[in-house]
Amino acid sequence: MIRLWGRKNSINVQKVLWCLAELDLVEGSDFERVDAGLQFGKNNTSEYLKLNPNGFVPVLEDGEIILWESNTIMRYLIRQHDQARRFSTNPAIQYRSEAWLDWQLGTMWPPLRSVFLGFTRTPENERNYVAMKQAYQDTNHRMAILDQVLANQAYCAGNAFHLGDIALALCVQRWILLNQAFPEKTGARTHLINLENWLQRIQAETKFNMVADKAIPINN
Repeated sequence: MIRLWGRKNSINVQKVLWCLAELDLVEGSDFERVDAGLQFGKNNTSEYLKLNPNGFVPVLEDGEIILWESNTIMRYLIRQHDQARRFSTNPAIQYRSEAWLDWQLGTMWPPLRSVFLGFTRTPENERNYVAMKQAYQDTNHRMAILDQVLANQAYCAGNAFHLGDIALALCVQRWILLNQAFPEKTGARTHLINLENWLQRIQAETKFNMVADKAIPINN
């Protein structure tokens, strides 16, 4: 049985859980999940560090295959377990999705992550609200790039849902929730109609609601 290490309120674990759900793999029967990280510990044990020397979540064990890095785990899962062809293997769609996976990690997530960690991990008296607000506004500009692309297509890679949409949608959800929770400290959130329509489409047509945050997970 597949084993997934990681707590449900980690955005990177959520990516993998969403991917597993799209593949109709069910926790408890098709895969086992072990809570790890933050309040659950385990990720700094010698056992865990043999699986992932970084000590981060998630980690996936599938037989002799051991993988870390959430985007790589998703790529592996659809390669090995997408029996129903949920995700297109058309090269144009697949590699446009790959590009957005890289963009999510390298461009979208860094400023948003700094805001998120500022509110959820940094003590009040140590927060740099000026820098956090600037990072949130920088995220607005990055979201506008995605919005422009979505003006002409239903999903990030074209007209078919793919892995890139998973990684992006979870970030967009946190971008929205941060502004709802801390509107004055983040500054205004840019309202991007194409992006909002895309997120609504994903909420209606995929397993997004099974894994996504409904509020900011303060202990994440």
